This record gives sequence, C-alpha cells and structure tokens, in this order.
Amino acid sequence: MMNIKTIPSLNYFCARRNQLAESIRASSGSGIAIIGTAPELPRNRDSEFPYRHDSDFYYLTGFEEPQAFLVIQVHPDKTTHHLFCRPKNLEREIWDGIRLGPEAATEYLGIDFAYSVEDMDQMMPDLMTGFARIYYKTSSSAQIDKKMREWVLQLASKVRQGFKKPTEFFDIEELIHEQRLFKDELEISTMRFAAKIAAQGHLKAMQVCQPGLKEYHLEAELLYEFRKNGSQSVAYNSIVAAGENACILHYRAGNASLNDGDLCLIDAGCELDSYASDITRTFPVNGKFSGPQKQVYEIVLAAQEAAISECVIGKNFQDPHNVALKILTQGLFDLNILDHSIHGSLSEAIESGAYKPYYMHRTSHWLGMDVHDVGSYREPHDADNGWRILRPGMVLTIEPGLYFRPAPEVPEQYWNIGIRIEDDVLIQTKGPEILSRDVPVGVAEIEHWMANGSHPS
Repeated sequence: MMNIKTIPSLNYFCARRNQLAESIRASSGSGIAIIGTAPELPRNRDSEFPYRHDSDFYYLTGFEEPQAFLVIQVHPDKTTHHLFCRPKNLEREIWDGIRLGPEAATEYLGIDFAYSVEDMDQMMPDLMTGFARIYYKTSSSAQIDKKMREWVLQLASKVRQGFKKPTEFFDIEELIHEQRLFKDELEISTMRFAAKIAAQGHLKAMQVCQPGLKEYHLEAELLYEFRKNGSQSVAYNSIVAAGENACILHYRAGNASLNDGDLCLIDAGCELDSYASDITRTFPVNGKFSGPQKQVYEIVLAAQEAAISECVIGKNFQDPHNVALKILTQGLFDLNILDHSIHGSLSEAIESGAYKPYYMHRTSHWLGMDVHDVGSYREPHDADNGWRILRPGMVLTIEPGLYFRPAPEVPEQYWNIGIRIEDDVLIQTKGPEILSRDVPVGVAEIEHWMANGSHPS
C-alpha cells in the first residue's frame, strides 16, 4: 500500500480564496461570491449514491461535507470569508458520521466566520447588503436561482430604509476555472500518485487476463487495486471492453467473455484526494497481438507519441490533435481503408473528415479534479479566440484511437478492432512529463508483461 496522503495547510485553501477575491477585485472593484457544494442524491429507497463534493467548492475550502456554502465578501481593501455548514447533531452523526459543525469550522478550515446552514436564508440578505455585484454559478440549479431571487427580494423591500440591493449578477465559474487550469506542486504530486495507483490497476488487469474470463473480472481487479492503494473512488465509470465492444466509446464493463484472439480495451482511472487519473490501454486477451491487431496498434501508438511531443510550452491545445490526426489518417490509407482515388490527398481527407467513421473523438482534454477538467480551450482574452497556448502547470490527456466496425470499406481482417491509448501529460519547462507511463505501452512491452508479470529488462 502506498503512503501518499499529503494534508494541505489552512493557508493553502485561504490563498486560493484570496486569489479568487483578487480576480473579482480586478474585474469590478468589489462583490460578493456565493459557492455551494454538491447535493446528496438518492439512489433508491433509503439509499444514496456515495457522496462526492463539488470540485469548485472543495478547491476553495477543502471541506467535504454536503449542505455547505462558501460566501466571500470582496471589498476594495479587504476580504472576508464565511461558511454555512450543517450544525452538530448527535442523532444524525450516529447514523451518518461526524460533522465538523460551524463552531469548529473557523479553526479547522481557516474561515473568518461560520454558521449553521439552517440560518442561511435569514443571514444572507444582510451579508449581501451594500454589494452591487453577485458572483455565483448562474446555471448550477433552479434551487440556487430561487434562493438568490428570494434574498434579493428581501433586500429590495428595504431600499427605503437605505439598504442597497445587488443589481448585477455574474457567473463565477470562469474565474474559478481559470485558477484550476494551472496546477500547483501539491496538485501535481497528487496527480502523479493517482496515476501510479491507476497504473497498478491496469497492470493487474493485464496480468490476470486470459480467455474465458468476463469483462467484470478485470473491472474487479481495477477496483481492488485502486482502493487497496489508497484512492477513494474511481474517477469515472471504468470501461472494460472486449472484442467488438471496444468500438463503443463509453462502453461499461459488462458480462461479455474475453475470447481468445480478441483485444480488450480498458479505460480506467482512480480519484485520489479529489484528483483524477485517466489511462487507456488496449491489449490482446491471449497475450499476443495478431498481425492486423499489431498493424493498427502501432499506427495509434505512433500518433500518440507524436502528439505527446507537441505538448510543450508555446504550442497550442489543438497542435497535439492535428499531428495525431495526420498519422491516423495516413494509417487509414496504409490499411487500404481510405482510398486516394476517392478521398484525395492526406490533407483533403482530413479536411473532408474522411477519418471520422474510424476516429470520432478528439485527442485531448484537460485533467484535474474532474476527469474532463475545467478551463477554457480557447485563449480567454484573445480577440481572435485562438486555441489555448500550453503553459506550465496544465495537465491534459493524449488519447488517439482507431475503431473498425464491420463495413464494406473495411477489410475483414480489421473488423471489430478498437484501439485507444491514453496517458496523462504535464506541461512543464523541461518538456512533457508523462504521469501514467508505469503501464507498458509498446507491443513488445505489453506482451512481455502479460507473459512474465514484469517489465522488459
């Protein structure tokens, strides 16, 4: 089991809140920010889905309990932080677990003031008084919109008494998400460990794989390794897709058999301390790639390697995708799936989208607290709205693929081959760091691991 837990200091989350306050101050001089966490969701009668806090809320507070709100009052010369959370309740704590409570929140979370969430409706109009601008998640829920109207209406009824009600409403997500796009050293360290844990799951699944097992057997190995090594959850529902199922992009691990001669595609990552990993490997069920499988696999791997080489400071988010697309499309010509007499040159085939029946997704997405993490893919202050320039601290996936369903234009030897290779890449000054390369990726490496349970020497 890995010893990986690093507990941030109170100043760590306070600094994030102050950075957000500075963004508000720079934008409008002053304002009040209101950020709630995620609600609990019922699964069925008397049962709820495992609770997962809102990423933005946790990013600013480090607080994991439900029914909580952060309120930041941003004045021109000072910032005040308030937290509303569940009050202590012995009966509920016996059933559901210990609550921090507002009395301890100021000490443990570094918040200026904390109150019971039961008092929020009464207190919020007073906290909002004097602020013309409100920052909140404008599209988060109808319930929050309703509360916001109620609070403003309460203030509106007091304008003759000299109270000033807010008149401008801004979506706060853009400001928070711009912060979250750039990972600090603690975040990067956590993501490295998350990738290492995920890698252990992939290695184990490859090692135990053999014809006759079911997809869910490999999923069980993934889940066991994730939890055994300290991750709190999967980062997303694991994809374990055997044979033709690999051509379904978001396929869930089911009861399909792992058949001799087929490939198995696993797209799985874990969540560690609220940060995600995201790894995909495709490997032969019997431990040995067939000739056609190897042909397709090496095209996808070449596309991934070229795309990773583009993950350097100064390139833009689209550059890795463009270079991967060239290699994948050329590969489709080489496999006689695309025909120059029909689709023209390589550039013409890309321009027309001739590759799209076989490669229908993009090569990258941001990675962080969410597996498809936040942050603009376009330069936020660029008048031409160009693609985002890659800068230190960004983390993105590189995941090219090819998927061949039975079709007249596809040679039968490639039918039902679906291959994707995905790794997590950190942008840094000394070049890209592949966070997830503890899992074999080359054909010979994969075959050696599956045969011997070890990396080639």
